[in-house]
Amino acid sequence: MKRTVGTVVRGVRTPVISEGDNLVEIVVNSLLECSNEQKFDFHDRDVVAVTEAVVARAQGNYATIDNIAKDVRAKFGTDELGLVFPILSRNRFAVCLKGIAKAVKKIYLQLSYPADEVGNHLFCAEKLFETGLNPYADVLDITRYRELFGYELHPFTGIDYIEYYTQIVKEQGCEIEIIFSNNPISILDYTKNVLTCDIHSRHMTKKMLQKNGVEKIYNLSEILTSSIDGSGYNEQYGLLGSNKATEEKVKLFPRDCHNFVFELQKRLLEKTNKHIEVLVYGDGAFKDPVGKIWELADPVVSPAYTPGLEGTPNEFKLKFLADNDFANLKGEALEKAIREYIANKKEDSIDSDASQGTTPRQLSDLLGSLADLTSGSGDKGTPVVLIQGYFDNFSS
Repeated sequence: MKRTVGTVVRGVRTPVISEGDNLVEIVVNSLLECSNEQKFDFHDRDVVAVTEAVVARAQGNYATIDNIAKDVRAKFGTDELGLVFPILSRNRFAVCLKGIAKAVKKIYLQLSYPADEVGNHLFCAEKLFETGLNPYADVLDITRYRELFGYELHPFTGIDYIEYYTQIVKEQGCEIEIIFSNNPISILDYTKNVLTCDIHSRHMTKKMLQKNGVEKIYNLSEILTSSIDGSGYNEQYGLLGSNKATEEKVKLFPRDCHNFVFELQKRLLEKTNKHIEVLVYGDGAFKDPVGKIWELADPVVSPAYTPGLEGTPNEFKLKFLADNDFANLKGEALEKAIREYIANKKEDSIDSDASQGTTPRQLSDLLGSLADLTSGSGDKGTPVVLIQGYFDNFSS
């Protein structure tokens, strides 16, 4: 019988996860219950994706603004601090900013313009060209910025992030001076003590500052790399990947994810007799063409995955084969020829003409993004995503 279904993705509901829960057993039991209810079987090379949020919750990987402040004071030991390129986010950066402001007496906050690293705009980019500014060279203070761009609100949140961040800092008894520049070196005209807050460009930003006279410098990934007074921590990413838990506390990116994915894979094999791939996923990597926001505010899409998810897709473009190699065929003859061609493809066909136009991204990024879109970020209650048939193709 001809198979008419390719990839199937299911968001799987679980109980609400709390600190100390056995997440492996909860995920396995939830998947088995879903299978019984929905009447489907498991297969080798199915993929189970678990959101980083519940992994961190089960670990109890949290930190307070006092923990953040203590670590910042210990690392910098100064009354003033420059923050370079934070993203504009109530969820991602606002609580971290509280803790940082609590550690010092004055903050110089350098924002990129017209948008932050992940696409949150301070103002419409078209206005930039109307002003005649050179975004690669011109530095603006708050007065000049307001003269040129006014008080534009974020289109999704309705917030003026400049006012919002200013208020957060002042509430901690800290002074704040805001500058707007896309050159990280600009901060050195104000202070030689710098905390770089960008995510994906953080290594380059840090190197540029180190070559131009910075005295003390850390990245957000270097804050809370170890426990402060019993807090959570993340050895690799520090505060990067953290989310607001309460007004005084953040949930950090989870630790020990590799142990988790291998243990979950082992338990699934015991229960299903199938070799199922597993990954932990955070933000997907995709850009909203309307809001201009690039979703990936986590340091990586997937902090851990089983070996079967390494590498990139090895695929052919069906329309290329139909328009070129088999342009003289139609109907069943065309389908048969394409199936045979795909079935006999080499292990790595990335350089072939027929592979052009296929997605050149890591499998873990593609699957993590698919899982993130499936589970959403709200109240779906599906922190586990089951992906079946992803590694099938037209010849399967």
